[in-house]
Amino acid sequence: MTRSEASPSFRLAYVPGVTPTKWVRIWNERLPGTPLNLVPVPASEAQDLLRAGGADAGFVRLPVDGTDLSAIPLYTETTVVVVPKDHVAAAVEELSLAELADEIVLHPQDDTLAWERLPGRPAIERPATTADAIELVAAGVGVLVVPQSLARLHHRKDLTYRPLSDAPESRIALSWPQEKTTDQVEDFIGIVRGRTVNSSRGRSTAPAAQPKAKRAESGGARQKSAAGKAGRAGGAAGGKGAKGARGAKGGAAAGRGKPRRRP
Repeated sequence: MTRSEASPSFRLAYVPGVTPTKWVRIWNERLPGTPLNLVPVPASEAQDLLRAGGADAGFVRLPVDGTDLSAIPLYTETTVVVVPKDHVAAAVEELSLAELADEIVLHPQDDTLAWERLPGRPAIERPATTADAIELVAAGVGVLVVPQSLARLHHRKDLTYRPLSDAPESRIALSWPQEKTTDQVEDFIGIVRGRTVNSSRGRSTAPAAQPKAKRAESGGARQKSAAGKAGRAGGAAGGKGAKGARGAKGGAAAGRGKPRRRP
């Protein structure tokens, strides 16, 4: 699909916790004629949205299911435990999952972490969303393990969080339908990967003729310089030869002077 066939705007989906501000700013600077529309989407629905054409590309949480979506992994998030500020865990810098063994660990239905075994003690019911779980943590019902970006997203003054050293992690990727890699998608991939505005999406360009001309001119200058030095050397040698010849002639003239008379 070419740019002319693509949507007049670029639709970028993003899951909770992702902050696309930096990339949106660069897009607006480089492509002011193509509006970028942000599409917030729950993490569990992001991949289906891309397949259905609801967005041209999106920031999703890995893994990506199936082979119809392309994905570029971007970064891995730190996993943290959210606790009340007066919780004993708030007094340490980092915890392990074993230290949550006696805690009620809330497990919301929109959890983004791939658990082999849930830590701590389970709650009576699973909260519907991470936002609901945060409210329960504030009420003292239990603690919550989430990627750090979600802890920041749901920040409250009465809560804090600490890193978990051995918990599963969540990875963020840029994804898009494999068969719909438009020029706009390529442009955004270049922005995310840090390509400069002159990189032309990584395509190499033919070397300019000007540097070659400069090299040729430089070579000609070196030749002229060498010729000039040779000429000056020859002139100096000729000058020395002339002086020698004049000296020899003078000596010969002195030898041909009139002989002295004997007494």
